[in-house]
Order: sequence, then structure tokens, then C-alpha cells
Amino acid sequence: IDHAVALGENINILILDTEVYSNTGGQSSKATPLGSVAKFAQKGKRTQKKDLGGLMMTYKGVYVASCAMGANYAQCVKALQEAEAHDGPSVVICYAPCIEHRTKTGLSNMGNDMKAAVECGYWPLYRHDPNRIKLGEPPFQLDYKTTNGKVLDFLRNQNRYSQLERSNPEDAKRLTADLDAHLSERMELMRRRAADAGPTAVKELIDGLKTELLVVYGSETGTAEAVAR
Repeated sequence: IDHAVALGENINILILDTEVYSNTGGQSSKATPLGSVAKFAQKGKRTQKKDLGGLMMTYKGVYVASCAMGANYAQCVKALQEAEAHDGPSVVICYAPCIEHRTKTGLSNMGNDMKAAVECGYWPLYRHDPNRIKLGEPPFQLDYKTTNGKVLDFLRNQNRYSQLERSNPEDAKRLTADLDAHLSERMELMRRRAADAGPTAVKELIDGLKTELLVVYGSETGTAEAVAR
């Protein structure tokens, strides 16, 4: 995906994120969240999930969206329409409940599971449209800005998390707390990004800086000194 997006071609990519390697039996992957139990991570994943959307946004001119159809159908449809209309690479990432999540309410209630994931801040809803920069508007739009604080309730409804709570309560408590803190921090950063006016905000920040800048350098040949000066 990274290579395809980096080419800058007019392509549309839809990702159904199950947070495991679903096609090969549910093994842990870089998309598996902290504390989640999966094959090859029986004691719970010990690292945070890779921010695929954030990585894609580092490329110029890429449309990126994060959706959960059961939480907000209209936002999902709007993201797909914008992605298709975008002249360049587009990546739409959708939360996809999976049998490997072992949700206690079952896959027949996956719509409610998506809704709960968004409401507690576990799964973000956003659209990053670089075309908005030309209009002087922030390219990043956060489509769900509030959370209900019920992360633990959401996690306990899935055996991939509650399993660790039963087998290793101390580790589960620590990992869950770390995940909750990470999700809160991520939401706050996304709120700030959505309020950022882009180049205008950067210019205002630079114009407001009055502190002198001290540059320290070391040079054997004089090249670093010349560059520093």
C-alpha cells in the first residue's frame, strides 16, 4: 500500500481493518492494538497499533479517511464519494468486526460494535482531503469529536481483550490503562489537527516567534560551518 500510494497515481484503495491477519487465521500484526490477544500474541500485544492513516497523510496529495459504517453511515458514504472524486491516491480505512475479535454479542450485532468503538474513542472517524488546502481550510476533518469514556466496557465485550484480564489481570490492567491513555492522547491530537488552518497557522506561529535561535555546530572541513552560517 505504501509503495502504491507513493507513486502518486489516481488509484482508490479500500481497507477493511480487522486488526489481525484474517486470511491466514487471525495472527497478530502491526494493525493489532495494544493488549489484544491473537495468535503469536497470547500474552497480549505489547506495542501500539500502527497508525496507517497517519502514515498515508505524510504523502502530499493523498486523500485519507477512517470510517465505521455502523457508527455513521452518512460519513462513510461521503468519504467513499470524496475518495472516488479525488484526483490522486485515496485510502479509505474501515473498521471491520471479525470473528477473531470474539465479540460476546456476536457478529449479528456488528453495527452496534462499530458504534461503541467510535463513541468510546477506540476507532476515529475522520477525512483528510488535501483539496481543502486550496480553499484555505484545514485538510483534516474530525467527524466525531467527543468520547464517552467507556473504553473498558468496549474492550471487555471482546474476548480478545477480556481473555488477558482472566489469565493475567495485572498485565491486562496495565496494558488497558496504556491503551486508554493512548486513545485519549490521539483524540486530543486529532482535535488540534482539525482546528489547524494549515499554512496560515504555521505562518502565524513563525511570525510570533521572537526568541533568538542559537545554532551549535561542529566542523572538520568547514562545510558544516558554512551551512550553519
